[in-house]
Amino acid sequence: MELARVFTGFRGVFPSFFRAFLGEEAFGGSLQAAGLIRDTETGTSGITACGRTDAIHYLWRIGKPIGAQRPIRTMTIQEIIDTIEAVCPRAYQENYDNSGVQVGDTRRMATGALLCVDVTEAVLEEAIRLGCNLVIAHHPLLFKPLKRLTGSSFIERCVQMAVRHDLVLYAAHTNADNAPQGLNAVLAERFGLTQTQPLEPLQGQLMELVTFVPSEHTEAVRQALWRAGAGRLGSYDCCSYSHSGVGTFRAGAGANPFVGTIGELHREEEERLSVILPAYRQGAVMQALRTAHPYELPAVSLIPLANEHPTAGGGIVGDLPEAMSEREMLLHIKEVFGLKVLAHSAWRERPVKRMAICGGSGAFMWKQAAQLGADLFLTGEAKYNDYFDAGEHLLLVTIGHYESEEVANELFMRIISQKFPTFATHRTTAGTNPINYL
Repeated sequence: MELARVFTGFRGVFPSFFRAFLGEEAFGGSLQAAGLIRDTETGTSGITACGRTDAIHYLWRIGKPIGAQRPIRTMTIQEIIDTIEAVCPRAYQENYDNSGVQVGDTRRMATGALLCVDVTEAVLEEAIRLGCNLVIAHHPLLFKPLKRLTGSSFIERCVQMAVRHDLVLYAAHTNADNAPQGLNAVLAERFGLTQTQPLEPLQGQLMELVTFVPSEHTEAVRQALWRAGAGRLGSYDCCSYSHSGVGTFRAGAGANPFVGTIGELHREEEERLSVILPAYRQGAVMQALRTAHPYELPAVSLIPLANEHPTAGGGIVGDLPEAMSEREMLLHIKEVFGLKVLAHSAWRERPVKRMAICGGSGAFMWKQAAQLGADLFLTGEAKYNDYFDAGEHLLLVTIGHYESEEVANELFMRIISQKFPTFATHRTTAGTNPINYL
């Protein structure tokens, strides 16, 4: 095995230091375990496509020998993204949005992640300084296709900087807003809301799968479908329905039937098994079905449903732990977000028992909030006339777009740390709110 020379300028010093610090075997083994060097027997050697920067940050972070007794857990950038999208599926984003990977190669080893609401040059400089090759933002840097890269705008300069320094830029925007455990759910937690539901539930996101299984194999297939993500409805899981019947078929030439004889009509005691599933899990659920089902060619129907999603959608509404006066509630909101000022519609002089929330530009949902019995609707920003129109039905409160969505950093931190508790994840210290007050 050829040991990697991490920085060409430190060819004789830097690797020697780490060899002495870690030991020859641990030094080489650590880099190989991280995918930063390859065995010369395969015909390749030296640092892989992860690059020298990844190698040096990796060595600084491990801090001690890695051997068979203490294996290191490395992960690719794509694994970090998959972890976020397990909670905030991209299928939940609005059709105008551009969530997902914006710049970079996600196959590389992750050296750290920097979390932010918006990508700016200051944020990228901070990521480089911290040794993070992944920047996770709430707002996508790229909403429209770029026609040129001349550095004439901050967007172009950010793309150039990301490419130059091998950074991956990723955004989870309206998919994080609409997810059942997403941004608005975290905001609802801050106020202790219970009996919550979306203000504007997503539609066209659910399917029903129906299949027919030999009776003695039904439970195995059912369990496989559940493990793949089917059978979940709101706070319930392991949901399914089945009933018994008799299936018939005749296997033709070239078939390999699980039961029955080629050329003869066969009757089999079967169960009709049906489960509901998110449309974005269709591929995984179908693969699980094909693997678990004993038949060579299972009979299956996938039926799109017009049902509203019970937990996924824009905004959230729920009950407060106890009623508060309007003034008390607004002071509480200021305290929760650390605000010096907020805006609101005219006082209605009614107790606030039920609260609706939508981070960002959510004032357009005030009618849904009112229809669902909200006494107060908290959002990031609203148009001038919204305060008149909504004010006749509830108390409209706005705290600023950035202020209402800064919680995205908390959401991303929570998701990543639960799956990878030792992964280097940072919240940006660079202020990215474009709105300033005097």
